[in-house]
Amino acid sequence: MAIANDLYSQFQRNRINIQTEMGETQTSYVNNSTAVNKNAAYQQYQNNMVNTASPQELTLMLYNGLVKFLNLSILGIEEKSIEKANNYILRSQDIIVEFMSTLDMNYEVSSGLMSLYDYMNSRLKEANIKKDKAIVEEVRKLAEDLRDTWGQAMKMAKQSQVVNK
Repeated sequence: MAIANDLYSQFQRNRINIQTEMGETQTSYVNNSTAVNKNAAYQQYQNNMVNTASPQELTLMLYNGLVKFLNLSILGIEEKSIEKANNYILRSQDIIVEFMSTLDMNYEVSSGLMSLYDYMNSRLKEANIKKDKAIVEEVRKLAEDLRDTWGQAMKMAKQSQVVNK
């Protein structure tokens, strides 16, 4: 949940930054007002998504964020941008640590997920030290599989709710 709160805080900061920019240089946005309005609308949309999402949907958003950050990590490695690669690998690790900290260990599957998350996290540490694209790609594949599985589980749960009504 800390990651979701962090994402919400980032959305809020972006929204405030846009509002501040509009107030400080309002005349320069006269011709670009459509672009600013679209950006503000998108930020509001993002805020609403996070605020109204169920825990299951937030988990899916986190998986999507993990895949996104891993892709950006790969791009940083390819561009030889150490700072960019490091930043996005660390963000990926933050999401994995969030998954680890919120696992309910009362379920049998949780111990397997904990081991998988721990493996992914340790591989990302190694990838960050070596700036190894192949390791990040390995972790990305695992993250994509987890994301897709979670998405399927959500669909199955919705279908069973409809059937049970």
